Amino acid sequence: MGDASKWAYIIGIPVGIVALLAVILIPLSFSDLQYYQNGFIKRKSTGAVSLEKVYSSGRHFVGPDYEFKVFQADAHFEELTNIAIFSFDKLEIQVTCRFQYFLRKDDMPLLHDTYDRFYQPVIRTSAIDAIKGAAPQFNTRQYIGQRKIVEDTLADAVKLRLGGTCCKRDCADSTEGCVSGCKPYDTCTKEDKGLFVDVKYFQIGRVLIPNDVQGRFLLSLTQLLDAEQEQYLQDATIVRKETEAEVEQIENEAREISQNATAQSGLITSRANAQAVAVVEDARNSGLSLIYTRLGLSSDDHKASFNYIRTLRDHESVYMSVNYNTLISGLTATGGG
Repeated sequence: MGDASKWAYIIGIPVGIVALLAVILIPLSFSDLQYYQNGFIKRKSTGAVSLEKVYSSGRHFVGPDYEFKVFQADAHFEELTNIAIFSFDKLEIQVTCRFQYFLRKDDMPLLHDTYDRFYQPVIRTSAIDAIKGAAPQFNTRQYIGQRKIVEDTLADAVKLRLGGTCCKRDCADSTEGCVSGCKPYDTCTKEDKGLFVDVKYFQIGRVLIPNDVQGRFLLSLTQLLDAEQEQYLQDATIVRKETEAEVEQIENEAREISQNATAQSGLITSRANAQAVAVVEDARNSGLSLIYTRLGLSSDDHKASFNYIRTLRDHESVYMSVNYNTLISGLTATGGG
């Protein structure tokens, strides 16, 4: 019984120590990365960092002497306030820009070797240089009136400077596809990868024009507006004269049409009157011929006398009778004399 206790004591102590160490060391061997973190394994005792693998979020068994050197996995937000740039028309203005970028997981070993965790100042400086380099493509008016075009151009410049010319790994199979003109990933050098980040979004904020520059700009705008106003006035004068000419032409055409209509009406009336006179004369001649025939007037003297008598009857002031007595009795009967 004593030997058994002795052996139990001899074996139990090491086992207990091992179990105690396991209870202590196993929890210490796990290290966590949050969902917004990536990291490399770092030895606590020596500070050496292993770049063989980039770890993503989760709980990892790395050993008690190891921990993670953490890098940000989600978006980095940068704001570049009042950057002094020169426009195409040689005026100095200030713009505020914001952009968001992500570290490339595949290139994080290169990022660590080059900048360690002090990459953000380099990113900011390089972005400012890219903006200043692309800014002179546009004049001051475009920075105010064509912000979308300016924003896209500056964004492309920043993406090229920070992201480089190298294609993403397996970009051909991704939904985004490869950037036009990028260099295949397998042939890229370190220099082709830029600063090992991807700029996802870029925005232009406030555009600040200094007072003296703003005064010159407003003066140029005023002069431009004056020129446009003068052009409008000249155009209005031309249009007014053209309108007056068109009105005069239309009125002339209307007068011509009216005169033609009046002339045509007179001609038609004259023709109608002539035709009416001809019809009346024809009827009169026919009637006279009939009278001559029925009265038996065949000599020209008789016909002339008849026509003379008919003509006298057409006058209101002539009173006709057979003889003097008939005339006297006619006048007495009518109350004349």
